[in-house]
Amino acid sequence: MQQHIKLYGTLALAFGLLFTACKKDYGNLNNATVEDLTRNATQSELNNLVSGTESGMRTSLNFYLDDVSVIGREIYRLSVSEPRYVLDLLGANDATLSGSNFYITIPWAAKYRVVKNCNILAEAANNSTHISNEQKKGYIGFARTIKAYQLLLNLNLTYSHGIRVDVANPAKLGPFVGYADGLKAITSLLDSAKTDLTGATISFQLAGFGTLSDAAGLVKFNRALAARVSVYQGNWQTALTDLNGSFLKLSNDFNTGVYHIFGTGLGDQLNPVFIPQNQTGEVRVAHPTYAANIATGDDRINKTALRANPASLSGLTGNRDVWVYTSSTAPIAIIRNEELILIYAEANIQSDNFTEGVKAINIIRQGHGLGVYAGAVTKSALITEMLNQRRYSLFFEGHRWVDLRRYSLLNTLPIDRPGDDVWPEFPLPVTEQ
Repeated sequence: MQQHIKLYGTLALAFGLLFTACKKDYGNLNNATVEDLTRNATQSELNNLVSGTESGMRTSLNFYLDDVSVIGREIYRLSVSEPRYVLDLLGANDATLSGSNFYITIPWAAKYRVVKNCNILAEAANNSTHISNEQKKGYIGFARTIKAYQLLLNLNLTYSHGIRVDVANPAKLGPFVGYADGLKAITSLLDSAKTDLTGATISFQLAGFGTLSDAAGLVKFNRALAARVSVYQGNWQTALTDLNGSFLKLSNDFNTGVYHIFGTGLGDQLNPVFIPQNQTGEVRVAHPTYAANIATGDDRINKTALRANPASLSGLTGNRDVWVYTSSTAPIAIIRNEELILIYAEANIQSDNFTEGVKAINIIRQGHGLGVYAGAVTKSALITEMLNQRRYSLFFEGHRWVDLRRYSLLNTLPIDRPGDDVWPEFPLPVTEQ
């Protein structure tokens, strides 16, 4: 327990560090303490907490994406300085995943730092006399939505081991809840946030939200995340209801959505997963099956780039660089319309509404240079097609490993070296054991 208290005590204070990486200047906190902020924060201080929360979401994002993409056999992360990407994550040479290693401790702690920021923001907004009730609802709704999203990412990693949902009091942490209960708690948070955001006033700026940065837009973002959680739960009709309240558009406007934004300004952050083409030493290459299995004419091949020379390490070789993020300031999607179309397809297929499912699949196919779907119109065949479209549309966005796990298809992933393993989940960090 002492380790737990130490971990979350650190997280409780970490919000101050996040402010230094923010692009916007909302004023000086004047060395305010947590107690000062939660007692009667000014609007400037609340806006700093919002900005720090956005910044914190970007921190260590590369570790999360590498984790799920390597295990999900989307990419190889070839690093001469860090062999655990090709050993532990792939189970080579009797290697196993360890709760003491960076691939779980770093992303886990980063997400809980943001959760702590969100808790502080919600409490501070609720207690502030400097803002209206409608403004309070805006801050609280934003905080709860982001908190739910960060908890979901950690639950994606640890799966059956679960997560802590209640971490508001570092001296008295809530218990771990399993996967199903974790999803239920996340859904409850999102629903509560939706209620807060309905009729709220948004008096803070957001980066990467575009036209979704007002109260109505944040409700749509919230419902988009809720739809993702609903398909994880197998709640197909609820997912369709969530989509009705989201920013879903059944068109080839695939990239409308909410993004992590990066920049070169003083104190800002660069995209942590960008690596220039044809690098050596530190490389991300697509798993060879990405190009081998893609349909002729599919423009999503351009999410990879053919290397001048193949990259190899520890018996693994790839000849196509990952090229989803093509510059050091390229945005990274939190959720975008293409995923929502695919959720619409999945929920309809699972609800035996094959006509709508095929319609959505064809929007994706034709939007990427392919003809209409010509396979069997059965639930099994359409699920296979839907998962294939998710594979290519959402490449290196953090989905394939989760998708195959929820369909009990991890055993279909390729084993590249004798003795390698496909892990279903990460162990809890040692500080939580």
